[in-house]
Amino acid sequence: MPGCGVLLGLCQYETNKLVRIQSVRLGSLKWSLNAFILLFICLMMLWNRKYQEFDLVVSSVTTKVKGVAQINLTGVGEVVWDEVDYSGPSQVKNSFFVTTNVIVTRNQKQGKCPEVPLKGRYCRTDQDCEKGACDQQSHGIQTGSCVKFDVLRKTCQVSAWCPIEMKSHPPRPALLAAAENFTVLIKNNIRFPAFNFIRRNILPEMNDTYLRSCQRGSDSLCPIFRLGDVVREAGEKFSEMAVEGGVIGILINWDCNLDRLMQHCKPKYSFRRLDEKESNKTLYPGLNFRYAKYNIVNGVEERTLYKAFGIRFDVMVFGQAGRFSFIQLIIYIGSTLSYYALTTILIDWLIGTSCYSAEVGQKYSEKKVESVQDKQKCILCVSYVDENNIRLVKKSQKKSLQDMKPTTIQPRKVNLLAVPSLLQPGVGLDHNAQPPLDRKPAPNPKPCRPAWCKCDCCTPSSLPQEELCCRRSDGTCITSSPLFEQLVLCRSLLEAYLLYRDPLSSPAQRGRTTALRHCAYRQYISWRFGVPPNDTHPAIPSCCVWRIREEYPSPDGQYSGFSPTMMVTMQDCANGEL
Repeated sequence: MPGCGVLLGLCQYETNKLVRIQSVRLGSLKWSLNAFILLFICLMMLWNRKYQEFDLVVSSVTTKVKGVAQINLTGVGEVVWDEVDYSGPSQVKNSFFVTTNVIVTRNQKQGKCPEVPLKGRYCRTDQDCEKGACDQQSHGIQTGSCVKFDVLRKTCQVSAWCPIEMKSHPPRPALLAAAENFTVLIKNNIRFPAFNFIRRNILPEMNDTYLRSCQRGSDSLCPIFRLGDVVREAGEKFSEMAVEGGVIGILINWDCNLDRLMQHCKPKYSFRRLDEKESNKTLYPGLNFRYAKYNIVNGVEERTLYKAFGIRFDVMVFGQAGRFSFIQLIIYIGSTLSYYALTTILIDWLIGTSCYSAEVGQKYSEKKVESVQDKQKCILCVSYVDENNIRLVKKSQKKSLQDMKPTTIQPRKVNLLAVPSLLQPGVGLDHNAQPPLDRKPAPNPKPCRPAWCKCDCCTPSSLPQEELCCRRSDGTCITSSPLFEQLVLCRSLLEAYLLYRDPLSSPAQRGRTTALRHCAYRQYISWRFGVPPNDTHPAIPSCCVWRIREEYPSPDGQYSGFSPTMMVTMQDCANGEL
């Protein structure tokens, strides 16, 4: 039943076939390559910590900037700025801003004043000004009047905070260039949830005395940074960057090994600029924003407008922690076992090339590789009496088999057990004996010799696969050899083979010409081919086929012709299946 076949198939085990070569060179090469691969795997495992389970960092950052600078503001004079003045409002999470340059517009009040001309926007009459109009570049709402801006120019009047900010470019050098000496304390708390591990960049051994005196130049773990040093390590010059401002990234990397024997978890700091620094390559270079300070003078609200240019420092924290995991170790070992296949690939390549013995390579290939031919591809096995090799030829429907070029040539393997001399006491035969070269061929009553025939005993055929002679070059036909008579045509020998196969067969069955003819084919194949290569079909020469048919003819004179089959068995001979 089909179900039983499925169950039996489940109760089977299949394994690969191995070929063992006794060789000191190959054995030494194999173990050397395996040792190198093992060393490489171990080094990569230790270097990348593939034996660990990893978790990503979760962090929070707070900063505190310290420093005081004195600047000279136009119309105001000397002004001292501390961290309240230059820090500005908070920009984004995990960042801080330091003002380095400023444009100040003092004593602004709500009123009407001429608009600052933008991109040549002037007016001549009130008709050039639209009441209530405004755009993104305007400082107020137009009143519809055209008034004097200066001696030569007129602009539309607007309702706005007057006087309007006049300057558009920051002063050079930067007013707060002294901010280069400001310092910032970065407090970074991290956590690895998978391992319930918590740490901060201010390590337990860092006390107040240490924090007051530590410097980045001598201690890479110091959490207090001088702003000038941060900008310099990012590859920039503070005095140039301070004019228009920019963005600097402070990167904190936590690469932690939480194994007890190799525990290490300390931060590493690095710096880089994050914005485009070339003013001529970007439309709005640097970083700036506006804010105002309001007060009441004589009952009227006034304000001082500040356009602040500065540097924003973004603190970015990333990293991972690892701890030994037996499961990860097993996964890594399993994934790296495939590297050992490189040894097999390299050694197989060496054996198959001229770098090693050709004889060993051929034997290795024969033992390891078992060829299976496609059913549509018929490989014929051809043996000539004047050659000691076997030619493998692809079957063709157009070209004579005698003229086909072989795909490969293999030495003939003699099957000593097939020599039938033991069945005839007193008769000694040499299975490798060649026909005498000085013996002239017997008279041939067949039609004229075909062009492909070399022995002058072949018969023309309409099938290209039957156009095969016993010789590669001109000479005596193999059918004239005494061995051919005794090994292939001897009736008593053929009957003995049939009796050996079926001891209870009747003399009439053993004497049938069909069985004897097919058994003669079998004898010729065993004699001339020995043990044919696997998945090949022995081809019998035309002269031998017709000689056998003359000795054991078909009663009706009809023959099936050439039919490629595998090596014929004794059962095939007895059943007349060839």
